[in-house]
Amino acid sequence: MMNFGHFETEMHLRYPDSLLYIRNMSDGGNTPGFRPHASRVSPWAFPGAEKFQTELATNSGSEGHFPTPDEWLTQLKADIIIAFFGYNESFQGEEGLENYKAELEAFIKHTLSQQYNGESPPQLAIVSPIAFEDLSGKYDLPDGKQENANLILYAKAMEEVAARNNVHFVDAYAPTKAWFDMDLEPLTIDGFQLNEDGYKRFSTLLADKVFGKADAKAEAHRELVRAAVREKNWMWHNDFKIPNGVHAYGRRYNPFGPDNYPAEIAKIREMTAIRDEAIWRAVKGEKMDVAAADKNTTPLPEVKTNYDPEENGSTEYLYGQEALDKIKVAPGYKIELFASEKEFADLANPVQLSFDNKGRLWVATMPSYPHYKPGDQKPNDKIIILEDTNSDGKADKQTTFADGLHLPVGFELAPEGVYISQGTNLMLYTDTNGDDKADTKQILLSGFDDHDTHHAHSAYTADPSGAIYMGEGVFLHTNVETPYGPVRATNGGFYRYSPQRHHLERTAQLSIPNPWGIAFDEWGQNFFAETSSPDVRWMMPGTVKPRYGVATHKSNQLVEEKHRVRPTSGLEFVSSRHFPDEVQGDFLINNTIGFLGTKQHTLVDDGTGYKSRHRQDLVQAEDRNFRPVDMEFAPDGSLYLVDWHNVLIGHMQHNARDPLRDHVHGRIYRITYPSRPLVKPAKVAGATVPQLLDNLKLPEFRTRYRTRRELRGRDKAEVLPALTTWVANLDKNDVRYEHHLLEGLWVSWGLNQVDEGLLRRLLQAKDYRTRAAAVRVLRYTGHQVADQADLLLQAARDEHGRVRLEAIVAASWLDKEEGLAIVNEAGKKPLDEWMVHAHETALAHLNGRAVEKQEQAIAKTDLKGAEQDLFVKGKAIYAREGFCGTCHQPDGKGLTNSGFPPLTGTKWVVGSDERFIKLVLKGLHGPIEVLGKEYPGQVPMTPFGGMLKDEEVAAVLTYVRNSFGNKASAVTPQKVKEVREATKGKTGFYSPQELLEQHPAEALLP
Repeated sequence: MMNFGHFETEMHLRYPDSLLYIRNMSDGGNTPGFRPHASRVSPWAFPGAEKFQTELATNSGSEGHFPTPDEWLTQLKADIIIAFFGYNESFQGEEGLENYKAELEAFIKHTLSQQYNGESPPQLAIVSPIAFEDLSGKYDLPDGKQENANLILYAKAMEEVAARNNVHFVDAYAPTKAWFDMDLEPLTIDGFQLNEDGYKRFSTLLADKVFGKADAKAEAHRELVRAAVREKNWMWHNDFKIPNGVHAYGRRYNPFGPDNYPAEIAKIREMTAIRDEAIWRAVKGEKMDVAAADKNTTPLPEVKTNYDPEENGSTEYLYGQEALDKIKVAPGYKIELFASEKEFADLANPVQLSFDNKGRLWVATMPSYPHYKPGDQKPNDKIIILEDTNSDGKADKQTTFADGLHLPVGFELAPEGVYISQGTNLMLYTDTNGDDKADTKQILLSGFDDHDTHHAHSAYTADPSGAIYMGEGVFLHTNVETPYGPVRATNGGFYRYSPQRHHLERTAQLSIPNPWGIAFDEWGQNFFAETSSPDVRWMMPGTVKPRYGVATHKSNQLVEEKHRVRPTSGLEFVSSRHFPDEVQGDFLINNTIGFLGTKQHTLVDDGTGYKSRHRQDLVQAEDRNFRPVDMEFAPDGSLYLVDWHNVLIGHMQHNARDPLRDHVHGRIYRITYPSRPLVKPAKVAGATVPQLLDNLKLPEFRTRYRTRRELRGRDKAEVLPALTTWVANLDKNDVRYEHHLLEGLWVSWGLNQVDEGLLRRLLQAKDYRTRAAAVRVLRYTGHQVADQADLLLQAARDEHGRVRLEAIVAASWLDKEEGLAIVNEAGKKPLDEWMVHAHETALAHLNGRAVEKQEQAIAKTDLKGAEQDLFVKGKAIYAREGFCGTCHQPDGKGLTNSGFPPLTGTKWVVGSDERFIKLVLKGLHGPIEVLGKEYPGQVPMTPFGGMLKDEEVAAVLTYVRNSFGNKASAVTPQKVKEVREATKGKTGFYSPQELLEQHPAEALLP
């Protein structure tokens, strides 16, 4: 409703003299009592609400001071509240009905006991959910029969509760069901989300039902008013749902947030108030100059950088050949600059790239990062298309597909358009007239959390069916309402969205900080980069159906110990005849701090799972501003690399508004292997169906990836018969015969009409990799394959662990009776290290419980009494995401390749406690020598003085000084208090040299 603006517009037109003040506080997935937020400790909307939603009561670890619902309503001085609940709750069916009635009644009683306006209780209207529209004849969606049976129950229950409490009730179900039964054209996009025409109708219905029928007295100004309403709502959304709010309200508020965010919040509220006035004027037919009015709002305070070029390195940006000379590649390879901000000003802060079916490079740019600042121009991030029209290896043409975006941290090309991450929304942008510019856009799903914008749903990539995988980081609380029920998630993991079915699943809930790399190998197995942690892992073992707020075991990490680096971004498998034969199947991973470049690792099968070793550093830069974040192989077999290019990269070490955060630079590089010929690009766009099917035999993964995408956009009535012929004519003696068959199966899956005969055939294939891939297809096509459970039971008996593991994971998503039979069958064979956790988790979750946590062993220490208590507390603080262990690692060994020194055996740790306290309170920036090795200190150590109390600082220092082989005196809270007081006038980071001048007593070498 907020995005369309029809209801607010209708209200202003009906009551033009009332100076209405309307705010939309609805949030996807909310229940009357459950309102989670990433920067609010409690998810409960009112006292006692926790007893109703026990399934959601898992402590998420949220921190912060974001206002409660009551505090917001008091701040807004609410007189009238219109409450919309019941849709996502209805999926609990008749079994959950009494609990919902009790929760709704508790909400009503609580609300009516408040005086948000300071004078009287609010007037309250309860609105039922709308009906579910049957679009199953047009899309692969539920037909709505069961959904509507539940919705009727819940609507009637809401009416009963409202009547019992003398509260106004609006039945939205009955009239919308009548619309859906009568109308020839759909009024929803997926059965439950109204489209533009649907919202137009609903706005009138809602206004009539809540306030009584009335004429629109200012009808002549409808479009002017609606434009003003939508402008106000955009500004309000950037207050109430402030992107990157973790810095404004949450666990990253300190140490820098107080410098600017209170002022920014105050300013955006002034700007929103201006837009209220603009609405009131629009009702009279006047257009207000809001930009001029904005200039009179309170100026924001200046934010000064804490980056010292003399101590920390040059802030100079290099260009052209000079920049290129600072980048080294492995022997035999060549790197060239394909495009930069010098030739294309819109190539600013590029974050993701992808090649389309015509061979053109698409790039997402986001100069508005970290997020919109009140008073600036509205964000104008873009998706651009770069072309090399004269084949000289450099871009010479740009087309802007979409602009006016705000932080497109993920995108994926598809036949129907481009899927783009837009804050809380998953959106589809479409070019309807073939000019390569988006002219329509649609919100497909909303409720994703962007409270930390670089943790939001990102790094989009497609599986063999075209379903989009998205990563999401820690801290966030996503609650998305879908045609299949609510999808809820906290604290890191992945989503899978199937466009064919409008189906979203929380495919993995893992204890990972912030994944920014997802890649599929040629057998359809998915891998991910942890990013904040230095690990790469196989995703499938962790994709057991999760429980809310409970992390599934994330399986084994694959990167060789001495080549683990962080933070990483972008993951790609080598699959190009242009590159040497021996590197095919290797994976590439970028790193943006310390080691600035791309590492290359082997990946080979090892029983159920995999093993890996470092092969080479493919790219390494001396330019400290080089920040490689994404990569993809081009149609000609060369590798393209995105360089975010920025002086500052840390999120906790500098203010989000630090003036050195760059919003201008960005580069795209191209890597070749000159002694081998480039690949002749296969024809994809415009190719015939037989040509496309033959492309599936080509060695290059990305060629097949684009070909499958092209085939998904073709008429299935043409493709499927041709596919049958193609499969029949394949050479059975071809060494890749089964893989070709698998590609054919994937084509039918992508067209959402799985070839059951081929599926059954491949479930019995000779190659276990093929069988495992077929089980993955079976997992997602149970609505088409009637005997899915029986086939999975057979797979659970397979001789190979990878096939059995696929069966275990798939079974976890079935009903209890069917799922347990499969999981138990798989458990009759040995369970190796890759399988045991998935098996245990599947059994627990199918039985409605979480995996029993292993009791934490008490950390060993010689400390006693209060000092031991400090040590234990310090261990927990050390392990928090974004704190010590993130960089220095859980074992204290650090990550030398990323520039994070070890904590073991160094006098920086076990020497002067006062020096150590200063270092932690104020942070550290600059070159440092640790155990005889020089570290550049490019990214500073975060100052924790504003985040930790004296006792907490003492605890973590006591832990570090007595762990990892260290043994030193404990640090007392009193000593921390004294040092804090003595250094309160100190601004900025300490440099190592400054600390050594103040505390030179002992040598820093042991």
